[in-house]
Amino acid sequence: MANEKNSLKDKLFKDSGTKTKGKKTKKTSLYVLLIFIAIQLSPVLFINSTYDYFIGQGMEPDMAQAATSGWLIFLAMGIGFAIALIVVFRDKKFFDIWKGKKLNIGWAILWGFFGFLLLLIGQSLAALIELAMGIDPGSENTSNLVSIAEVVPAAIFAVVLFGPVMEELVFRRVVFGSMIQTTNFWIATAVSALVFAAVHLEFTHLLLYFTTGLILAFLYKKTKSLLTPIIAHILLNGYVMLIQLNMDKINRFIERMEQLEQIQFITQIFFR
Repeated sequence: MANEKNSLKDKLFKDSGTKTKGKKTKKTSLYVLLIFIAIQLSPVLFINSTYDYFIGQGMEPDMAQAATSGWLIFLAMGIGFAIALIVVFRDKKFFDIWKGKKLNIGWAILWGFFGFLLLLIGQSLAALIELAMGIDPGSENTSNLVSIAEVVPAAIFAVVLFGPVMEELVFRRVVFGSMIQTTNFWIATAVSALVFAAVHLEFTHLLLYFTTGLILAFLYKKTKSLLTPIIAHILLNGYVMLIQLNMDKINRFIERMEQLEQIQFITQIFFR
């Protein structure tokens, strides 16, 4: 009789613990979402004062505007990033949403690099389809961020590191991760991609964002590790930023290569 009471007691405490952890995980998801919203909205409170400061330093209005955006993005993303990491790592069950064993860290990292290649291919195909539909290539959001990064290099950290980590926590773990437990992969991916596009205010490139969200969600589901889509996302943003910041050098290099080809062609004609 005593053994039966102990077994019942153990079961009740075990169930109770599971429920408590479940509630904690839900609160953690809410906290991460609120942190992300705060990151998006908080810079508005400091725009005027920061802009006035840079104008007071003798900057031209355009430069002051870029500097204001750059430093506010860097500070808001950096502080939010730090707070979010503290919150999620205090909840040991936050990342445990998948059944079965997840890949070890080595394979998760390798899949992250492979995922980066998938993102390049997927975005290229999506861009071609958008072009065929009459949608102009290029992202205004990316162009603005590159312009800001040229004035405030610290903003590169926000674009390449802080942003991808926060977006994966929100769109893959909180939105997609929550929905995949109650619905199917495609619905969860579509909703998370739609929210992703809405946050970036680029609905004309919805196909591009959907493709990106689809690949990142696939990587998350495949490896059961959020580290994989985070790595792929960081590499993608880093690659885009590197290319955009060095576009003038790349164009000059291409022009020189074309000139060399022309010289070689002329040389072949006269020295045959």
